[in-house]
Order: sequence, then structure tokens, then C-alpha cells
Amino acid sequence: MIFITPILIAINVIVYFLTQDPISHIKYGLNGYFLKGAYWQSLTSMFMHANLTHLGMNMVVLFQFGYLLEKELNAHIKYLFIYLGGGLITSLMTFYFMHVFGLDHNVVGASGAISVLFGWFAKRDPHLRGGLIAAILIISFAPLLMGMQVAWYGHLIGFGLGYVLGFFV
Repeated sequence: MIFITPILIAINVIVYFLTQDPISHIKYGLNGYFLKGAYWQSLTSMFMHANLTHLGMNMVVLFQFGYLLEKELNAHIKYLFIYLGGGLITSLMTFYFMHVFGLDHNVVGASGAISVLFGWFAKRDPHLRGGLIAAILIISFAPLLMGMQVAWYGHLIGFGLGYVLGFFV
């Protein structure tokens, strides 16, 4: 049986090493060029990462929760739908949030899609809910307190979307 999670991790790692120039980050990250026709950014930004630490943290969490969710569902296409579909919708909603509040920066990372997985688990398993809510809040706001840039709203949007998906999937 082939699992999707290691394939997603491999794609993230490959994309990281292929896109380490500023032009790629602007072209494929989620930013204002989206409104000028760069619609692919809502998908490609999910596979981009700012640095090796960002990539490493996201891939460790993706391995932990992605693999668990994939085993739980025992349906790889359904899992891929939750991850990619949820990540895509999270990207679009994140861009909308940025646009409404006049935020003009480049968003990269798998965090939004991973947050969808957190939200799905929070809905499906009440025993994990409190810990996952605490985790998403820490992941979203602790870096801000340390002066690091983080798209906290993308994390919260993804978590909320995953929670809603938990009702249906």
C-alpha cells in the first residue's frame, strides 16, 4: 500500500530546494500577484517554505498528523482531498483575509493545509480537541511573540476549515 504523506513530504522538500531564489518566492508564494492572474499561487504556496527550519517543522508535523489521518481514513484519495482541497481553500481564504485587511506580504508554507488536518482531528476526536486547540494557538502566536513573521490567520482559517470538514468527511 502506498501512502500519500511521504509523497507530499518529498514534494515539499524537492520544491524547497528548487525555489530558493527570491523570484521563485514571489512567483509561487501567495501575494498580490494573485489578483493579476497568478492564480496558481493558491496551490504552489503550500509547497514553498521560507527556510530549512520552516520546512523541517512543517514536515515533522505533516508526518505525524498526515500519516495518522491517512491511516484513520484508510482512504488515500479522501486524505488527499482533505489535505490539498483544504489547503487550497485555506490559501484562498488567507488571501482574502490579507486583501481585506490590507496585508501585503508573501505567504509560503504547508501550515495552512496541516492546520486543516489539526482541525479535522479536533472535530473527530474530542479527547484530542483541547490539546489541538492549544497547539494551533501556540503555533500561530508564539512565533509572533519572538518577533518572527507568521501567517497566524492562515493557521486559524485552516483549523476552522478542517473542523468543518470533520462534519462531512
